[in-house]
Amino acid sequence: MKIIICGSISASEEIILVKKELEKIGHEVEIPEGVKKPTLRPTSLSTSSEKADTKIKHDLIRGYFEKMKMYDTVLIVNPEKKGIKGYIGGNTCIEMAFAHVLYKKLYCLYPLPEMSYTSELLAMQPIILNGKIKEIV
Repeated sequence: MKIIICGSISASEEIILVKKELEKIGHEVEIPEGVKKPTLRPTSLSTSSEKADTKIKHDLIRGYFEKMKMYDTVLIVNPEKKGIKGYIGGNTCIEMAFAHVLYKKLYCLYPLPEMSYTSELLAMQPIILNGKIKEIV
């Protein structure tokens, strides 16, 4: 199966581990450019404007949408961040919406967080894996 992974750049290490596990069991896997190229990752000192400039300069949002079209399944890697279990930030929420609109099978590695937009996340009907990557079918 062709799987594209989405998630916060702060989860880069886990995204890479998940990619390797999925490839071991025969899947073709794509990961975000910021995970592949550390130079695209924001630093703790980066301002919102600097982060946006990087996304614009490298057309990261539109670019990943175009890649998503070529994959069967979208996997959201959503570990804890900022003290929120299953964190899904703004960019990942956008990517989930792309998957939903494209009628892609959508998985979340961990349960959805309680956030102001949880109802929108639920409405996209992701399959929750509870950390069990091998349950992707």
